[in-house]
Amino acid sequence: MTERPSPIRTPDVEAALALQPVSPPDFAAVFEAHFDWVWSTLRRLGIPERDCDDAAQNVFVAVFRRLADYDPVRPMKPWLFGFALRTASDYRRTAKNREEPQADPPARSGGLAADAQAMAREDRALVLEALGAVDDDRRAVFVLHEIDEVPIPQVAEALGIPVNTAYSRLRLGREDFRAAVRRIRARTGGA
Repeated sequence: MTERPSPIRTPDVEAALALQPVSPPDFAAVFEAHFDWVWSTLRRLGIPERDCDDAAQNVFVAVFRRLADYDPVRPMKPWLFGFALRTASDYRRTAKNREEPQADPPARSGGLAADAQAMAREDRALVLEALGAVDDDRRAVFVLHEIDEVPIPQVAEALGIPVNTAYSRLRLGREDFRAAVRRIRARTGGA
């Protein structure tokens, strides 16, 4: 039995295939697959825990409106990060007009001993406070690369900045983060 030959692909055929419309991803699938990540990203970008659900909803409303513009060749997370970054920026800009609410409730963790929970809460609070001390532009690059492990070229593309600028912001963001951790530990008497 002979195999069927594969169709010949000429530049004209490739060009015609490239013009084929690509349907946008299913919104429900995007929401389901990425809600937790968007929520955590918003938290890392300075949104208080009590407001992350609303902020995540705002992100996904914007995503729903722009889903037809998504390029499926590109990774989804950096694209979503742009929406989260704009939402966090809008939140901080309007936060000045809001009444100062109480502190975030302690995070729940399943099955950890009380001292381990306390240490995890303290570590989390330290990281979030240190992230809050990093300049917004630097923090965006730092979070996307260091925490979400997105390669710098994709970070630059997602944020619409040159690659060298992304590397520079990452270096400065790391310095800012380390300095903030040292200041916080000195203030609180931590190690």
